[in-house]
Amino acid sequence: MAPLITLLTDFGTSDSYVAEVKAVLLSRALGAALVDVTHQIPPGDVRSAQYVLARVWHRFPEGTVHLVVVDPGVGTSRRALAAEAAGHYFVAPDNGVLSPLPADARFFELPVPPGAAPSFHGRDLFAPAAAELATGTALAHLGSPIADPYRVPLPAPHFDGTAVRGEVIYVDRFGTLISNIPGGRVEPGVRIKVAGTEVGVLRRTFGDVERGQLVAFVGSGGAVEIAVRDGSAARLLGVGVGAEVRA
Repeated sequence: MAPLITLLTDFGTSDSYVAEVKAVLLSRALGAALVDVTHQIPPGDVRSAQYVLARVWHRFPEGTVHLVVVDPGVGTSRRALAAEAAGHYFVAPDNGVLSPLPADARFFELPVPPGAAPSFHGRDLFAPAAAELATGTALAHLGSPIADPYRVPLPAPHFDGTAVRGEVIYVDRFGTLISNIPGGRVEPGVRIKVAGTEVGVLRRTFGDVERGQLVAFVGSGGAVEIAVRDGSAARLLGVGVGAEVRA
């Protein structure tokens, strides 16, 4: 089976950055299959990158290498990491983006190669490390083990005595507000509120309401989401990440 490398960045696609990273990967890991998870993470938005990574990494086969570059601290004293969890491999900056990995994940600090551009570690540090992992190089040969990776988990919901209180942790391109409240924690018939606006009880899908109406449902990621059929809940409600959600 060909090596499999996923890419998750905030580079966008209007510049050459993604192509430069892929050029390194394909030059050093011949025959590798490259999967673009997304390059549209908002610039420097580590929390959004965490959310997307948490949704996708475990859906790939064991042995996959996940290259995650959302790195507002590039070139500073922040460390560069490689990691292993559940048979998967990761390379990313040590800024919390790998917080979704399980507690038993192993982390290694990567050295910065001589001549690496201080503003483009994605190409000159992380991509070469990802290619090495994809071609079978052991983590211990790439860096030194560490026990203190920077972890900043996404916020968790809590029960305040009357309702489960959570918040919006991600807004997708459709303007859907994705909360941190697991669908399993919502009692049948409970009405969902977002930033004080009542949405109604949980429905099954968008088509359960009329066009332009708000709808709450348990999304494909297993959490409560709020959308507008054929519209944008973020735009209609004027809220985004951090808005309170009550269930």
